[in-house]
Amino acid sequence: MVDSVMFWNEPNNKSHWAFEIDPEWQIFAEMVKGAATAVAAENSRLLRVLGGMSPIDAGFVSNMQRQGVLDCMDVVAVHGFPLDWNHWQINDWPAKLQEIQAVTTLPIWVSEVGVSTFGAEEVQVFGVDRTAELLVGRVPRIHWYSLFDLPKAWPATTRHREAEGSSYYRHFYMGLIREDGTPKPALEHFRKHAPAMGIGQWFHFEDPRLDDAVEWLRLLGVRHLRTGLSWADSFRPNAEAWFDRQMDALAEFEVTLTFCFTPEHRGIQAHHTSPPLVIDEYADFCARMVRRYGSTAPRIDTATLPYSDPAVIV
Repeated sequence: MVDSVMFWNEPNNKSHWAFEIDPEWQIFAEMVKGAATAVAAENSRLLRVLGGMSPIDAGFVSNMQRQGVLDCMDVVAVHGFPLDWNHWQINDWPAKLQEIQAVTTLPIWVSEVGVSTFGAEEVQVFGVDRTAELLVGRVPRIHWYSLFDLPKAWPATTRHREAEGSSYYRHFYMGLIREDGTPKPALEHFRKHAPAMGIGQWFHFEDPRLDDAVEWLRLLGVRHLRTGLSWADSFRPNAEAWFDRQMDALAEFEVTLTFCFTPEHRGIQAHHTSPPLVIDEYADFCARMVRRYGSTAPRIDTATLPYSDPAVIV
């Protein structure tokens, strides 16, 4: 069941939004405000989540507040990968949350947090347990990224590819389960922290891993799942059939549904990061998806979700 929708993914990251076109996020702000209004018109009970920022940046949140975006949101989401990509240590998580709490009263979700096994699988074991110690009870929702390794034959969604060096290849080792379907050591550690920790898992178009993912999520006791429906994919042949299959398979979980990726032919640039030529078309897509998959979801009161003071460091 879809209980929340997220607008875009890492909009303050150059791999996911074209800053050269929209350096102050003015187009982004108008696009998201329109989409949030359209979603509320379809189902006002759905939580509306500002796409998980990466890096964690209070200045970005303040910018969104000034432009009226946070007035349309119920939640602000952050992403953090201190053992792989961020320039801060894992023990800084409480301080990073405080930075965002200082500029907004909205609840904060950690919609992506993870550790790659690029260097050693033991690092992920430590990362799962320490992340749980630092975040469980401090934020209402946590989505561990991810369940599966990215198959090496698939591209990571990034503009930089091999130019990133090892940073690029870490994308392929973020899963708790290897590409061959075997579990990594961290999987059993994650199981101890579910359902307090959920999973973030992107599914590619007609992804053959979907049914296996459902079985693993059940075995792990996961309740909260974050995934996405791609605006770009919606123009593929048989897109509706694939979206139906994906959402039907995930119906038993409490799903945060992310809407992102600009269709090449609908962007100012022919790239998934581009602002759209017509911002209302993104809102139309979001509304259409909510009408189809999230029209009956109950309203969640974020005040009743687990939360404690992130200033306290374990």
